[in-house]
Amino acid sequence: MTEQPTSYERPQGVDPTDARGALLRSPAPAPDSSPLPSPADRARTDGAPGTASPGVPARSGKSGTRGKAGKGGTAGMGAKGMDPAGSDAEHSQLSAAETDAHRPRPAPESIPVQPGGEARSERGPEGQERRTGQGLAPGRPTPMRRDGDRLRFVGAATRRIARGLDLDEIVMGLCRATVPTFSDAILVYLRDPLPVGDERPAADRVVLRLRRTDRIPEERDQETGFALLAALPQESPELSELSAAVAELCEVRPGGALAEVLRGVRPVFADTPAARAALPELIGEDSQLVVPDDQRAILAPLRGRRRVIGAAVFVRRPDRMPFENDDLLVAAQLATHSALGIDKAVLYDREAYIADELQRTMLPETLPRPTGVRLASRYLPAAETARVGGDWYDAIPLPGSRVALVVGDVMGHSMTSAAIMGQLRTTAQTLAGLDLPPQEVLHHLDEQAQRLGTDRMATCLYAVYDPVSHRITIANAGHPPPVLLHLGGRAEVLRVPPGAPIGVGGVDFEAVELDAPAGATLLLYTDGLVESRLRDVATGIEQLREKLAATAQLTGPDHPPPLEALCDEVLDMLGPGDRDDDIALLAARFDGIAPSDVAYWFLDPEDAAPGHARRLARRALTRWGMEELTDSVELLVSEVVTNAVRYASRPVTLRLLRTDVLRCEVGDDVPQLPRLRQARATDEGGRGLFLVNRLARRWGATRLSTGKVVWFELNRG
Repeated sequence: MTEQPTSYERPQGVDPTDARGALLRSPAPAPDSSPLPSPADRARTDGAPGTASPGVPARSGKSGTRGKAGKGGTAGMGAKGMDPAGSDAEHSQLSAAETDAHRPRPAPESIPVQPGGEARSERGPEGQERRTGQGLAPGRPTPMRRDGDRLRFVGAATRRIARGLDLDEIVMGLCRATVPTFSDAILVYLRDPLPVGDERPAADRVVLRLRRTDRIPEERDQETGFALLAALPQESPELSELSAAVAELCEVRPGGALAEVLRGVRPVFADTPAARAALPELIGEDSQLVVPDDQRAILAPLRGRRRVIGAAVFVRRPDRMPFENDDLLVAAQLATHSALGIDKAVLYDREAYIADELQRTMLPETLPRPTGVRLASRYLPAAETARVGGDWYDAIPLPGSRVALVVGDVMGHSMTSAAIMGQLRTTAQTLAGLDLPPQEVLHHLDEQAQRLGTDRMATCLYAVYDPVSHRITIANAGHPPPVLLHLGGRAEVLRVPPGAPIGVGGVDFEAVELDAPAGATLLLYTDGLVESRLRDVATGIEQLREKLAATAQLTGPDHPPPLEALCDEVLDMLGPGDRDDDIALLAARFDGIAPSDVAYWFLDPEDAAPGHARRLARRALTRWGMEELTDSVELLVSEVVTNAVRYASRPVTLRLLRTDVLRCEVGDDVPQLPRLRQARATDEGGRGLFLVNRLARRWGATRLSTGKVVWFELNRG
């Protein structure tokens, strides 16, 4: 993509008319054979306006600057001597009024751009450039003519390149810094793929891809009558970009000319034999880009810390002075800083990728879809530079169509915090699988945090929702309280025991059981949503409650707001400066299961229990109008109840739930879980779970604190 030049300002620093500039450019000036002037002559010269003695710059009493001389004066001897008119060929003089009128203001951070004025150009008698004989267009940047200019340009350019953090910013900084100050066009090629750190490339072949181009705008081509892209068909306007005129991919042939130039690391002029053979290989043999065959193009390899990672081509127009030998040093500096910056950007991107992957694996990939509740979640890191943290959320299906809702926050924003969060989340999932009460889960999490270290602190809120009883049990460990949004639009902060954070040790946790009416929405969150440098926790919780109530008013009292949209509205309450911490958000919409869709029985552990279970299931299916499932349900219920009665010592529970599927649950007091196995031909048993596995949509077994539950689901006809 073509970039516009950013500035055509005159550079600041040493006065271009100062005779000392000739010494900067030519350390060994030609000796002056003229005799030194006498004091009387010097006095006459100093007193006469518009005159200056040879080798001595005139002074201007008004401005105090040096090098101000009249039309017939001289301003120091350069390496090339003087022209026949008596003025220096390298540094022509301007009058004091003219230089004062065009003196630029200081701009320390800007890149010195070469001026198009008369002070820096080599002009002939009629305003033409002496080297080319062509006139200069207004505003045309001219090459740097002094070592001080080059130093200032390299300093400003490297600062601009170093400001970039990612790959595109660094490459753009290189292009913007060099065009039009150093060159009229630039091509930047990078390896594809870019190697990361000390990793060895996956393939031995080296492929360079055109990453970015930049050039002086096309209207400047029309001003000078020179087209950098010659022979482009006019009916293809899309080819006006440099990227369309050169090859996008280039494979570096081993032992080829391009490989030799890249191996040499040093920039080379286009007129050298190596570059003359390497450029067609780089930009393509059939490229429509006309690269000057003299010293108006530089091919500079980009070498990182370990290897060459690309190449840059700097091009100047024919109406501009060619590059000089010192410009090779400038190109080398630009290439070195850019390559090292690209290396660091690639490493930074890899670290960010690892952090993102770590955070993604620590959090649930997808939320489950338990019966009677709908879920939505959000996670926002604290900042782009700290993408991992200790906030987490989880939703864990439990036996009896219940679901555990968990949200927690580990102190800190680092890989260590994320690792501790992952261990605590795994522990919570394991404890939830044992169907422990919420307060017991927090107690075991507290013990686990103490085993991980003395400074491992975290807050956590654990809630269990039962869609059959429409109740929710909540235990808290130093976490902000949840907010319940009722169907009518009223939002309330639930009063739950605050508790102490996990990791303190020796603290007893309490649980509270509350109503969870159908249509209500429970919002669990971390403190990053309600606390920042601009507000405290209490203020943030009140603002969250008001935000939920205002959002619910938009949909009316009879319709709760959509769950995903509600999460987005909650995050919109964050203003500038409120993102001091990670944010984890879990929203649960309670639909519940109506009592008319539930059938529940207790069966004595006796031989007649399977037959009794078949009759009860048949009656329930008839009442629900699901007679087509009668045969399958009777067969599967008989097999599961028979296995439970064989080992149980207490009454067996049988429950049928009618939702979008038909779910059957059989519980007993035996903790051992049944396993699916292949029965032999001579075995009299062992085929019950095989039938369940073949006929049921899904099935499973879950261990409880008082035994186990075996369940299966069938699709409704």
